[in-house]
Amino acid sequence: MILIIDDDIAVCTSLLLLFEKEGLPAHAVQHLGDALDQLRQKQAQLVILDMNFGNKTTGDDGLRMLEKIRRDHPQVAVILITGWGTIDLAVQGMKIGAADFIHKPWQNAHLLQSVRTILNLQKKEKNAPLNRRKLDDQYELGHIIGQDPAILQVLDTLGRVAATDASVLILGESGTGKELIAEAIHQNSKRASKPFVKVNLGGISTSLFESEMFGHLRGAFTDARYDRVGRFELAHKGSIFLDEIGELDLASQVKLLRVLQDRTYEVLGSSRSKTTDVRVICATNRKLEEMVAEQRFREDLYYRINLITLHLPPLRERASDIPLLVQHFVTNLSELYHRPLKISPEALNWLKQLPLPGNIRQLKNLVERTVLVSNEDVLQVADFQKQYQPSQNPGKEELPAVGSMTLEEMEVQMIKKAMEFHKGKLARVARSLGLTRSSLYRRLGKYQIPYEQE
Repeated sequence: MILIIDDDIAVCTSLLLLFEKEGLPAHAVQHLGDALDQLRQKQAQLVILDMNFGNKTTGDDGLRMLEKIRRDHPQVAVILITGWGTIDLAVQGMKIGAADFIHKPWQNAHLLQSVRTILNLQKKEKNAPLNRRKLDDQYELGHIIGQDPAILQVLDTLGRVAATDASVLILGESGTGKELIAEAIHQNSKRASKPFVKVNLGGISTSLFESEMFGHLRGAFTDARYDRVGRFELAHKGSIFLDEIGELDLASQVKLLRVLQDRTYEVLGSSRSKTTDVRVICATNRKLEEMVAEQRFREDLYYRINLITLHLPPLRERASDIPLLVQHFVTNLSELYHRPLKISPEALNWLKQLPLPGNIRQLKNLVERTVLVSNEDVLQVADFQKQYQPSQNPGKEELPAVGSMTLEEMEVQMIKKAMEFHKGKLARVARSLGLTRSSLYRRLGKYQIPYEQE
């Protein structure tokens, strides 16, 4: 049951009619005391809680009630709803444990999306063992390899939230398959037939952010010779995947927050607002909570993008999946190179013991290099040992493991690191990297790394 707590009878009536139409049982009360009685007497799954009662507009009543519900009824999810909301109030509520924060007047589709997401997650049978075959029968997960309990938990949650439009934040180390998970969310959603637009935010400079994301009209700025369609417009009615969101600078975070909150934006050079209808999926290998504490990532944006958070386990925490992944890679390479490739049991066991800091990407590159170099069709431990380059100085800063990133990715990271170390002084940056100023300028432009002219 959904329990509505609001002192405005018109709001209660509207919500009751909305939920009745959707086949969702609901009950409404206008007083906080009555709400506590209802919570003690009935098994409410979800509470929709107004923030202000009487003539107050501070939100204190709602926050105190939220604290009581989270303390006395921790199994009950809470959606906060208010007509006097501020970003700070929303952040306070999310910190206490609110599942979502919605402004009045609400959009029925947005509210129902949030409600269904929460109810879907609560349907999970307690202690029921997850089974990959059963998950494959329910959802389209063909490109994701794995049956370790850690990855099955992720896939189960993925399937439950995919049918909603809830924003999803995918966290995990580099090479764990965050893009595949994002694609699976889209493919299992009602938007599957619409566009799935991928955006690498780490490669977009501050100066180009608005043009890339929202588009521009011809003549909007000096180099705008043609109209450009932005990524949000391309993704309209579909899903947008914002990869490496932890790399986004603070100025661009403000602009992104607005479109995520209001679903509106302006094309550069136009004074007319456009509305976007997109499912937002974000990913990063950064620790966003630490970045929020260090004021390098906006707290309000963080709570806006992580209604649902999926933590992808590193490969070392699901080592039982390594043989499955290796067999998958070998099968694909066998078809590609028309060779009857196989891998010995000893080699599979040896691969399971590797730390693989580059995760699936590193494992795939190791298998591909071994296949290309070896003349044998049955790959042995020695074949892989020749291609694997373990860390020589554990605990010390060193080059990343072979296969964990491309040469281009390494160059981008080194330039960014030098820019940060030398505080953007281009002469010093170029000298430390062994480049001429002109060579550095070309790379800054190529990788769209922002800088200030000296």
